[in-house]
This record gives sequence, structure tokens and C-alpha cells, in this order.
Amino acid sequence: MDTKRCAVLLICSLVFLVLNGNTGAEEPEAEPVEIEVIPNRPLREVVVSHTDGNGVLQLYCMKEDGSGSRQLTYSDHGCRMPACSPDGERLAYVQQVGHALSLWISNLDGKNSRVLTDEGRNLLPCWLPDSKHIVWMKSEPGHEPSRNSQIHLMNTESGESRRLFTDPEQLKFSNSMPVVSPKGNQIAFVSNRSGAMRIWVSNLNGSNARQISKPEMEYHQAIKAPIEQKVPAWSPDSK
Repeated sequence: MDTKRCAVLLICSLVFLVLNGNTGAEEPEAEPVEIEVIPNRPLREVVVSHTDGNGVLQLYCMKEDGSGSRQLTYSDHGCRMPACSPDGERLAYVQQVGHALSLWISNLDGKNSRVLTDEGRNLLPCWLPDSKHIVWMKSEPGHEPSRNSQIHLMNTESGESRRLFTDPEQLKFSNSMPVVSPKGNQIAFVSNRSGAMRIWVSNLNGSNARQISKPEMEYHQAIKAPIEQKVPAWSPDSK
């Protein structure tokens, strides 16, 4: 093992011990976590939402270390929740217009922006692997978004859209925070179908829906609040 790998393993072991609050000899030795070191890897670019000089949320593109920041949007009321298409060509995001949260699309540099839908509260757009369709959640005003929301699918080229999960039994519940798997055949989302907000996975058409994550407890005594699960994310292998 080279010197750099040894140093990383040692640092990880020390961090584990410090976070656990004890470095005494009587404690079991921490299992080292091996982290792959990739020397001289070029920094990737990310799109983030943060405030401009006037305190308004805008979209910015920057490198992973925060350098090279450039502003993409110049909204009067704010832009948030950016999602880059898998082909790296387009950007979907949420923009506040009046009292509505509308869904917009633009080139990756912020140019040629246009509205996709401007009615109601539209949140968390997510691209399908074809870089053509998106899913997002539409919530009702006056409620915490995830508790009264439904998931929609849109063809960004034609503008045609429809609601997902239209089975009468599924319509009884809230479905929110959708994330399509990298393979494009499944969707993870948050629903109250089992009572509390839990993470579910189904086929893209809503079939074979199943709860995948059950917490060890339903109520947390320390914070005096029920356990909720939100904002799922897929691993690159769709598993």
C-alpha cells in the first residue's frame, strides 16, 4: 500500500475515534475505511441555487470547490431546485412568479429559458434518462408540500403532461419527491400510504409499489416528533 493510501486510512481511523468521543486503549480499534484516492482528477461543474447580492435565490454554475462561479439566472423573485439533463444540454428548475412556483427549462448556460407550467406549486423536477421527459411534484397551497402532493410526467419538447399514479387506490394518498432511477424503469418517491411519510419504489407506471425503508422507531423521544423519511436518491447502478 502506498504512502498516500496509508495516510488516508490513518486519518479515517482517527476521525472515527474522535467522533465517538473516546480514544482510550480500552475501546475497540476502529475499522479503517478505505477511500480511493484519484490524483489530479479534473474538478467537475455543478449547478447550485444561492442568493445574489440582493438576497434573491439565483442559479449559479461553478466547479466542485466553489471556484469559477458564474450566474445563470436573473429572476426577480428567485430560482431554485436545478436539475441538469443527463445529456448535459438542458436545465430544469423552479422559479417563483407571483404567488406561483413555476417550472422552467433553459440551456445549461441559462439562455433560451421558457416556462413549462406556471400554475400552482411545482417542485423538484427530475429528468428521465432520455433527457426529454421530466417528473416533478405538484403540491396544494396551504399545506406542507409532501403531505398533499401528486407526481406528474411531462414531455419537455411537446409540452404534453399527465399525472402519474392514477389508480383509484393510489389517488387516496400523497405522492411526492420523485426521483427516477438511472435506468429509467423505476421511480422512488415519498408517500403516506402506510400512514407516515415513507420512501416507496414502484415501476414508472405506478405498478409494483412497495415501501423499501422501515425505520426502527415511529416516534423519536429526544426530539419529540414522529420519524419521517424524505428526499430519496438513487445509486448509479439503480439498486
